[in-house]
Amino acid sequence: MAGHRVVIVGGGFAGLQLAKDLKCPDTSITIIDRRNHHLFQPLLYQVATTVLATSEIAWPIRAVFRSRKDVSTLLGEVIGVDTAARLVSLKDGHSIPYDTLVLATGARHAYFGRDDWEPFAPGLKALEDATTIRRRLLLAFEKAELESNPDIRRAMLTFSIIGAGPTGVEMAGIIAELTHRTLVEEFRSIDTTRARILLVEAGPRVLPAFHETLSHYAEQSLAAMGVEVRTGRPVTNCNEHGISIGDEFVPSHTVIWAAGVQASKASVWVGAEKDRVGRAIVQPDLTVMDHPEIFVIGDAALVKTGEGTPVPGIAPAAKQQGKYVAKVIKARANQRPAPPPFKYKHLGNLATIGPSSAVIDFGKLRLKGTLAWWIWGFAHIYFLIGTRSRMAVALSWLWAFTAGHHSARLITQKETLKNEV
Repeated sequence: MAGHRVVIVGGGFAGLQLAKDLKCPDTSITIIDRRNHHLFQPLLYQVATTVLATSEIAWPIRAVFRSRKDVSTLLGEVIGVDTAARLVSLKDGHSIPYDTLVLATGARHAYFGRDDWEPFAPGLKALEDATTIRRRLLLAFEKAELESNPDIRRAMLTFSIIGAGPTGVEMAGIIAELTHRTLVEEFRSIDTTRARILLVEAGPRVLPAFHETLSHYAEQSLAAMGVEVRTGRPVTNCNEHGISIGDEFVPSHTVIWAAGVQASKASVWVGAEKDRVGRAIVQPDLTVMDHPEIFVIGDAALVKTGEGTPVPGIAPAAKQQGKYVAKVIKARANQRPAPPPFKYKHLGNLATIGPSSAVIDFGKLRLKGTLAWWIWGFAHIYFLIGTRSRMAVALSWLWAFTAGHHSARLITQKETLKNEV
């Protein structure tokens, strides 16, 4: 298609929302992603903990835009941007020209300079991460069933989660449900209810982005479910045998990373100033300094609120930025004045803890318990793509809630770590 060429790198919440909202005559849109699917990341931990199947939270990008003839999708990995020639370079040697470029490349987990921990403590940002964690969780029980040495068995049944933000808290809660309800009658040599679930947070409390009363409630709820919460001391070492919390070593064969994140290399590609975690520092209209034709949005960008604090890296924020950039591009195409600078509207923080237990922080309004759990569930189902996905997730949750069974408990792929079968 001739006309103005918009290239969007990244098919996450920000990029997808932008493409959906951007409908301009004589404008073509190309979405480039190294995976062929859009992923609903807020529920990724439920794939990792056997509640949901991968197909219930991911959709082919091509299918999403099958009726949009102005949108093309390319499967490719971006390795650089030539800002002078306005070309996006792909790893396979192809170059994609653009008139407007939007980098919505997201972030990956970061290990605070200890990347050597990653093989032993996988993070959770992609479907591959979720299936890796799910495999290790399930294999831990299978291996423990065969183990006669009580010390080794204890280490096999110790699950350590590093980082007590929403992902860490939600992960710990579902693992507790898995050990105390789902698997309790399925093994003969081990008692799954005696599994140790350890949630470690370097800061003073769990869910630090929430109000203190909600953090306290979450910690009490986790303790009631059998989760051991350790706050105020960081993990100082991690290997195939376990983790060190300060000077204390905890034997643990299954470790999950839910702590820091690192932005993609988008800022490097376009020569933008960046913060300590690699996010591009953008202008009030989300463009890069000296490059009004380049936008950086979502987790790849450092965007400030009206109070000067960073906009949180959550799905609603990314979607708002995608909507805003669509307005800017349409205004330019129609030679209209640009919209006012981007203004983030915070819709609240949500986290689930366990069955019928969640916390919601709307600022002045704070909810906890069963009502918060129902609101959390409806909100997540609402943002899923398509009726089929909403029905599938709702049915999976209903089955898990009423029968205590998790439907996605298949062990797939071969593990290469020495402490794996």
